[in-house]
Order: sequence, then C-alpha cells, then structure tokens
Amino acid sequence: MTKLATATATRTLVVDREMSHPPEKIWRALTQPHLIEEWLMKSDFKPVVDHRFNFRADWGSVDCQVLAIEPNKTLSYTWAAYGLESVVTWTLTPTSTGTHLRMEQAGFQSEEDANYKGASYGWQKFLGDLELVVAKLD
Repeated sequence: MTKLATATATRTLVVDREMSHPPEKIWRALTQPHLIEEWLMKSDFKPVVDHRFNFRADWGSVDCQVLAIEPNKTLSYTWAAYGLESVVTWTLTPTSTGTHLRMEQAGFQSEEDANYKGASYGWQKFLGDLELVVAKLD
C-alpha cells in the first residue's frame, strides 16, 4: 500500500513599492520602535536575531521573533496572531532614484482567505503610512 503525502499549499502576499528615499532612512522606520509605532503599531522590537517582541493595537497583539537581520537590506520576523502563523520579510534594494521596498508575508494556509485579504488591505495602508514617516525623517 502506498501512502501519498498531501502538501498543504500556502500563499505569500507580496507588496512592492518604489520609494524615493535611501535604504538607510527606510531601515530606521522599519527598526526603531518609536518610528514603527507611527506607521504600524506599538512594539518592543529590537534589531537582534532571536529577539521575541510583539506589536500591540487596540484590537489585540501579534507575537513575533526576529529571524534575520542584514542592516539596510533585509529584515525577517515571525508574525503570529489569531491562528495565523506566518513570516514577514522586508527587502530593501537601492535604485537610481531611491529604494525598491519589498514586503512578503508568507505562510497563509489555503483556508485562511479572510486573513490573506485582510493582510493585503492592511499592508497597503501600512506601507502608505510608512512612506509618510520616512518622508519626515532627516
């Protein structure tokens, strides 16, 4: 008798954005708690691999752990809330006019359509707010 393994399909949400700012400025907004709070949520984030932190809002919180950090280039952390177990990865690539920012949230199960749609809407708003925060930085 042959047993077939069933693979669970997961989806990844990808948001790409061109920003007219250098990676260093965007990195500050991605990694400094007082700036993160301005565009995303309150947090006790520290740019240290394995650091456990959470994002807090009036609706609840997100439990996270830093997975990877390459200053001004890559930041990755787990994102766990309301049954969703995923990984958020930020990639900054310098361009001739600023930075190509890529945000990927990987790990949406096929039955998590509402989470996927909510995240898709939410990240567009958050990234718009991120751009406003970065534009104010010196």
